[in-house]
Amino acid sequence: MRIGLLTEGGYPYVGGEGGVWCDRLVRGLDRHEFDVYAFSNGQAQEDAGWVELPPQVARVRTAPLWAAEEDGAVHGRRARRRFTEHYGELAAVLCTAAEPGAAQKPGTAEADRFANALHGLAELARDEGGLVAALRSEQAVRALEHACRAPGARRTAREARVPDLLTVAGQLERALRPLSLDWYEEDGLGAVDLCHAASGGVAALPGLLARHFFGVPLLVTEYGVRLRTHYLTRPDASPAARTLLAAFHGLLTAETYRTASYLVPGNAHARRWQERCGADRAKLRTIYPGLDAAPFARVGEDRPGDRETREERDKRDKQGKRERTDPHTLVWIGRVQPAKDLVSLLHAFAEVRAAEPGTRLRIVGRTSGPEGEAYLGHCRALAAQLFPDEADGPHAVGRNPVSFEGLGGPGAETTADVHAGATVTVLSSVVEGFPAGLIEAMFCGRATVSTDVGAVVEVIGGTGLVVPPRNPRALAEACVSLLRDPERRARLGAAARARALELFSVEQNVEAFHGLYLETVARTPVRRPVLDGAGDMQPFAAPAEAHVPGHWTEPTPRAVPTWAVETPEPVTETVR
Repeated sequence: MRIGLLTEGGYPYVGGEGGVWCDRLVRGLDRHEFDVYAFSNGQAQEDAGWVELPPQVARVRTAPLWAAEEDGAVHGRRARRRFTEHYGELAAVLCTAAEPGAAQKPGTAEADRFANALHGLAELARDEGGLVAALRSEQAVRALEHACRAPGARRTAREARVPDLLTVAGQLERALRPLSLDWYEEDGLGAVDLCHAASGGVAALPGLLARHFFGVPLLVTEYGVRLRTHYLTRPDASPAARTLLAAFHGLLTAETYRTASYLVPGNAHARRWQERCGADRAKLRTIYPGLDAAPFARVGEDRPGDRETREERDKRDKQGKRERTDPHTLVWIGRVQPAKDLVSLLHAFAEVRAAEPGTRLRIVGRTSGPEGEAYLGHCRALAAQLFPDEADGPHAVGRNPVSFEGLGGPGAETTADVHAGATVTVLSSVVEGFPAGLIEAMFCGRATVSTDVGAVVEVIGGTGLVVPPRNPRALAEACVSLLRDPERRARLGAAARARALELFSVEQNVEAFHGLYLETVARTPVRRPVLDGAGDMQPFAAPAEAHVPGHWTEPTPRAVPTWAVETPEPVTETVR
């Protein structure tokens, strides 16, 4: 079949969000053909270029969300009247919608009004060649102001002032830029058998329009719920602007959930958020992200070197043969930022050192922007304060038991190399979505200690220890209990690797999506019926394999027996 893959800031751009997952999916489903429709999120991303595309990617069409391309459309009086009508209706729905955070349930009058206004704007853009100038015009701001001052508008909307109106109009213009694209033609999204949006929000908007114009089924994958991200983000804007924008994103999400044939959350945490935002439970199909286990096979199949039994360890301690340089090492690996709560980890490690002298902590990762750099500096200062450099003698150079490293350095060439030297892998986050780093540790067969956030418990599933977030003492006690029990570490590590290979491999992800693609298309009515000479439908004239690229799609002439030359009776049965 032919699949339209919709992305925002991701595939096929180098380093894009979710790009690795999309690339593995496309390469794994080489029996299908892909058309990629991608939004870029900045000039730097466009300058970085694309990843190497496999042959099954037949076409790539891109558009920038960070800048509006002038379409040159000049609207006449009738077109301006249509724009005012539909944009004003959209603004009116935003001003009277339910409070932000409340579930937008499909089928409500507000959802219908929002969908009609959105489709009206899309049809206007298709007829007139775009809406870029109209969405930026004073006409749009006045329509928004009129809706805020109309009877029935919420109090926060009535409090909107001119700067607030300009902010909201600017954000709506950015979100509605996909309406002005030339993707919605018969040879564009109208030619695909299925639209697969790699995320919700604006990325799914072309899929909504393909469904509206051509009846193309839509599949939406959300490994991180975009509406949740919007609610958790606190922009520097007034309450009126935040309220109106939250209403827009909530209604767009509700329309996406209502229109999609299936919704694919990446874990139960995302699934609960989708249900909270109005998703129909019957449409939900959880498919875990697929990670490549091959780079971790060598480490996972080897057994850690400290497999001595508890009795042997106790005996060695009693004989006084325990070396001061204990091989135990705690490892944290990820992106350095405040949400990872390395401060609690450092305080927990202080208690670990008191119970198990000689234990070391390796913090391996990279920073993300100025905030990450500042946080890393704070953590370095705290580590220096909590753990003064230790030296074996008066003439030896001291060494801090906490090391801050980056991937690619000595002893940390790859993620697998880092986990190879770990006794226990630690995750200390206070906010976490789907913990891919934790799965990598599981692939390596390492016992883990994690905080109970996001989808951590779902991923671990009883193969590691889980403690409350922001609780250094509980984190320390869990680490010490594993450091002192090598048999338990071995048991948990083996169970973790088996669980990761079963649930989180690339193979299970690709096969699950392949089955869902077939199920979606099978449940979708034929959009381009084949007619015979009399104009009657031929329901079985286009076999399923006709959509799959290959030599069998080319007709092969063959001899026809004389008794089959007569014209067949037309099919009169209506097929629905």
